[in-house]
Amino acid sequence: MSESLNPFSNAQQQLDSAAAKLGLDAATHELLRWPMQELKVTMPVKMDDGSTRIFHGFRVAHNTARGPAKGGLRWHPDETLDTVRALATWMTWKTAVVDLPLGGGKGGVICNPKALSMAEKERLARAYMRAVVRVLGSARDVPAPDVYTTPQIMAWMLDEYETLTGAKQPGVITGKPLPLGGSPGREDATGRGGVYVLREAAKAFNIDLNGATMAIQGLGNVGKYGALLAESILGLKIIAAADETGGVYNPKGLEAQKLVDHVAMHGGVAGFGDGDALTNEELFAVEATVLVPAALENVITEKNADRLRCKLCLELANGPSTPEADQILEEKGIAVIPDFLANAGGVTVSYFEQVQNAYNFYWTLKEVQTRLDEQMTQAFRGVFEMHQREQVNMRKAAYLVSVARVAEACKLRGWV
Repeated sequence: MSESLNPFSNAQQQLDSAAAKLGLDAATHELLRWPMQELKVTMPVKMDDGSTRIFHGFRVAHNTARGPAKGGLRWHPDETLDTVRALATWMTWKTAVVDLPLGGGKGGVICNPKALSMAEKERLARAYMRAVVRVLGSARDVPAPDVYTTPQIMAWMLDEYETLTGAKQPGVITGKPLPLGGSPGREDATGRGGVYVLREAAKAFNIDLNGATMAIQGLGNVGKYGALLAESILGLKIIAAADETGGVYNPKGLEAQKLVDHVAMHGGVAGFGDGDALTNEELFAVEATVLVPAALENVITEKNADRLRCKLCLELANGPSTPEADQILEEKGIAVIPDFLANAGGVTVSYFEQVQNAYNFYWTLKEVQTRLDEQMTQAFRGVFEMHQREQVNMRKAAYLVSVARVAEACKLRGWV
């Protein structure tokens, strides 16, 4: 993997830039460049045909100065330790930028979940929990769903954790099904939080969203709700959508619900008949008010950044832009709402879930959505004020806010 496409290298470069601007001392800077704990596990799992397959996984806690580590669990055939390190690092900044009393963590398993039966997924979920149980806990590190993991997988992991520990501890896992202590509003929280931030960004940058257009890459859980809620809450017209299977373009607009239903039925955007076909890469050249990368990391690079023709780029994916692409987009005058601010709605409602679990008292959906709106709006305004005061782009502004908060916690603890 080249340095420019190594997500952990990118995460470190982004921190380095913020650390220089903040004037962090060398020890604090070095501490924040690296995860504080990494666990690599090997898991034998019985398959349906009676054979045993060996799976490899990771759990990384980047920094816990502000609170327990928090972060999703990804199942992906191309998962790497560096990807998990990067995502744990970004989770530290994400929880800090929205001012939650949490740190950053992440987990991953190298597997192809599309090739596993439900029974095999359950055995893998339980095997992973047995392997990492010693580093998890509501006061240590709390997993949640992420790429190719679901509330059902979280339910199996919770049950395994409680079986191993002999106690009911619903707060050790978030993103759970509602009957097991999940929170209302968790399913669409990342997309909804992104739409709230987009609303505030449009106001701040004087961009009229009335009749505005949107192009979106990725229609998984995050992208799906991003598309549906951008249309229903903000009135945005989706004119292009794409994923790994292909894409579709129609300048007159695509109906979000029909598009989402097609993806659910056919496994991807390809073949959606309400427009002209376009490739995943061609999506980035579509002229639209808002571009939403909502898939995987490193999709906007120095090779395609100059082709973007949007006013706002809302990063619902983790790490979709390389540092080289960032510089190009800034020169083009494209306002980028960085990933760890734009997609922080998920971890915010996960935090709400932890709070409800701790009190054993649950909020209504309206309460969750109102609190989420308030938290995301406040976070955006804090970053935008930093952007104006320091005359830096929004990503660096978000880093300045979050890194300063984490560095202060490390110093107060006497770590540096």
